[in-house]
Amino acid sequence: MISERIKNLAPSATLMMSQMAGEMKAKGIDVINLSVGEPDFATPEHICAAGKKAIEDGYTRYTPVDGYLSLREAICEKLSRENGLSYSADEIVVSGGGKQGVCNVVMSLINSGDEVIIPAPYWVSYPQMVELAEGKSVIVDTSIENNYCMTAEELESAITSKTKLLILCSPSNPTGSVYKKEELDRIADVLRRHEQVYILSDEIYEHIIFGDAKHYSLAQYADLRERVIVANGVSKAYAMTGWRIGWIAASKEIVKACKKLQGQQTSCSSSISQKAAEAAYRGSQECVENMRCAFEKRRDLVVKLAEEIEGIKLNKPQGAFYLLMDISAYFGKSYDKYTISSAKDLCLYLLEEAWVTLVDGAAFGSPKTLRLSYAASEEQLIEAFKRIKKALMVLK
Repeated sequence: MISERIKNLAPSATLMMSQMAGEMKAKGIDVINLSVGEPDFATPEHICAAGKKAIEDGYTRYTPVDGYLSLREAICEKLSRENGLSYSADEIVVSGGGKQGVCNVVMSLINSGDEVIIPAPYWVSYPQMVELAEGKSVIVDTSIENNYCMTAEELESAITSKTKLLILCSPSNPTGSVYKKEELDRIADVLRRHEQVYILSDEIYEHIIFGDAKHYSLAQYADLRERVIVANGVSKAYAMTGWRIGWIAASKEIVKACKKLQGQQTSCSSSISQKAAEAAYRGSQECVENMRCAFEKRRDLVVKLAEEIEGIKLNKPQGAFYLLMDISAYFGKSYDKYTISSAKDLCLYLLEEAWVTLVDGAAFGSPKTLRLSYAASEEQLIEAFKRIKKALMVLK
């Protein structure tokens, strides 16, 4: 009965683990859920106020498929102010979350058999979206020694005559890695030699960045601009995950295609959420910096706690709010009824014995790792690592 397309589609590992945590909590179990990629902060008050005002002002009907003009103009202003990029409102499509924006691009560009280069570790949904579009994911494995960033040489080796798209996420989910300017310079040189390759630059974690790291976009290379699609949204930086507003900025041809697709799928995103997003971009950015500082403090905390546990190997994230831990040193170890043969085994062991929910790295193309989201209070993080350490120490 069910289509082969859906049968072949893997469920979201992050949402699945979060659901399991919710079910255990409903039973009264004190689970610490570090699986979900969602800021734990409340949406800033001035943004909520804009949403309430939108209801009072009657913004409760369908909007244009690509979003209100006022929001698209606010996005253009943001791109100019923060990124030095010049876009017009007709080069923007607002969607029901960043995920829909990314999927719109993949479905609009990829034909059956087209190849899409995806550096691993990757966000869980990228390969599944390519599968839906009947394309072929070409996975480029990166190394912890290179901070999980793909090199220009690795990109060059992966490109074939069938390559249509490169998906690049910086800051990265799940590694927290941020591509340096010189790394992007070399990647841009490769892309200049392969004019058939489009670039989807997922920049949803752009504002959550730490230390000396800086965010750069491949759209900032003028000669590549027409081939680059910037994907972004308000979910992470403004703690607006439930408002479901994402967007893409791209050439008019790509925007027209994505608009056509979205028009047949979901029509438009929430009118009320769009007015709230407009307030996010046009209002004070102090809230963004406050949350960024809190995430940086938590990053330092979880790195310290993880490094105190023997057998865990990790890079120091430069952005986002994830820690990807290589836990392969525990493969082959046992305790009681548990034998750890994979990251999935360890993930389930920590859920059942430590009451801590993480995500199996295999879902991100990194089968020796577990992903931890530190979008949680410092108290929860300290307690979680206390439990994790205790559970790992009894494995022999």
